[in-house]
Amino acid sequence: MGKFCGTDFSPCLKVDIQKDVSDITERMENERLLALTAFEEKARSYGHRIIAGIDEAGRGPLAGPVVAGACIIPSGIYFRGINDSKKLSAKQRDHLFDEISNHPAVIFGIGIISHEEIDRINIYQATIQAMLQAVSCLKLTPHWLLVDGMKLPHPNIPCEKIIGGDGKSQSIAAASILAKVTRDRLMEEYDAQWPVYGFKKHKGYGTPEHLKAIASHGRCPIHRMTFKPDLSK
Repeated sequence: MGKFCGTDFSPCLKVDIQKDVSDITERMENERLLALTAFEEKARSYGHRIIAGIDEAGRGPLAGPVVAGACIIPSGIYFRGINDSKKLSAKQRDHLFDEISNHPAVIFGIGIISHEEIDRINIYQATIQAMLQAVSCLKLTPHWLLVDGMKLPHPNIPCEKIIGGDGKSQSIAAASILAKVTRDRLMEEYDAQWPVYGFKKHKGYGTPEHLKAIASHGRCPIHRMTFKPDLSK
């Protein structure tokens, strides 16, 4: 009876296993992306051809604007790795921001409401205004709006409120990324003007570092005066 000597089949097995894992990973991502367009396809089945997803960034911070994104992604276009912006790293968000904003078939709008206006009308109303502004910036008028977490009172376009929509709808996730990256970049610009507050790091949220800076230096011109943080923390 013969035997094999000095033959190592492990490289072939590793290649086969890696290919199988890669195929499974790709199939799972394709299924996830299809699931992320379920709300959009449902709206299209009712005759709403142009659907925009809407989301905001910056409701909670103590400084800076609230920013909203509106995004129309035609049927059949998918962005690999897209998800709720809060679940992505800064590098992943930047990459997807570039992919989404530079795609020739994607239409998007950005709305920005200043800290002064937030103080004047309150953050909830300011968020609504940012979303309406983002929709008004779109080059096409949507037939249906998918909105993350709130009912948007648009005067002409019907909307659907989706709780946790930035993790359930590709167009809302795209709007979330567009809003988040736009706002983060604005806060980084503000950091250059008022470096003692650390805006580049915390983006205006009430972190211990930020609260300590306010306690030491007072507020700067972009702080929201109607937001009253506990500086004793």
